[in-house]
Amino acid sequence: MSRPILLLACLAVAATACTAKAPENLEAASDGGLPPKIAESKTLVVGNVPNYPPLEFKDPSTNQLTGFDIDLGNAIGKQLGLTVKWQETSFEQLQSAVTTGRIDMILSGMSDLPERRETLDLVGYMSSGAQFFSTAKVADPKDLCGKTVGASRRTSFPGEIKKWSEQNCSGKPIKIVGTEGSADARTQLSQGRLDAAVQGSETLPYIAKQDPGKFNVIGEPFTEVNQAMGFGKQDPRLRDAVIKALGALQQDGTYAGLLDKWGLKDNAIQQITLNGAAK
Repeated sequence: MSRPILLLACLAVAATACTAKAPENLEAASDGGLPPKIAESKTLVVGNVPNYPPLEFKDPSTNQLTGFDIDLGNAIGKQLGLTVKWQETSFEQLQSAVTTGRIDMILSGMSDLPERRETLDLVGYMSSGAQFFSTAKVADPKDLCGKTVGASRRTSFPGEIKKWSEQNCSGKPIKIVGTEGSADARTQLSQGRLDAAVQGSETLPYIAKQDPGKFNVIGEPFTEVNQAMGFGKQDPRLRDAVIKALGALQQDGTYAGLLDKWGLKDNAIQQITLNGAAK
């Protein structure tokens, strides 16, 4: 083969090689570090249970999904260049849905608990704590000893009430009732079937504002925990992208603005956490 022909052949091979590599490089540059399915669909499927105002609930006048978690999730989606699709489900189904890939992440008032970290990666985005409340005027939480207190059986609250009772109610333990969610606890409280109930401290100011004079907060929160977004452990790329997006929303003031909108300024966190550790 002559030199000119050989040179042309080499150039053709080089051009082919460059052409073959171009799509791969383009994909790496354009997916934002997201899993391919999400990068290609431009859609983020988020699991939610809309029964925990002001984090997530249905607006009574429009029946539209709203709340702090909804606003924050949509802001994260926008930051990532994705459309958020909210998928309503039961709280019991959230963990299996994300670990099997039926949803991409959980954003639904879920607490960062050690036992949940066994199957999920949990990104803390807001502070919280268990707190007593009642329709009656109760000055001291210890006045609840021997009384009947309800909380959603789907949460850690019944166990937290038991611990508190063992530490503070010598000989007069609290009678704990597991309810079908927080809304059911409030209903039973209103019906006089419970003496008090427990919810996350971030929800009680909103609940009290909706029904002025009906519910009275008792004492201070008796636990400390972060609310967290949940991710399957099979692929950390979405988790890491969301952490980065959430950090950007903290920096540009969006996070603080949404907390203020929903009356949650006291629940702000300074540092995002991953499985309980600061990022």
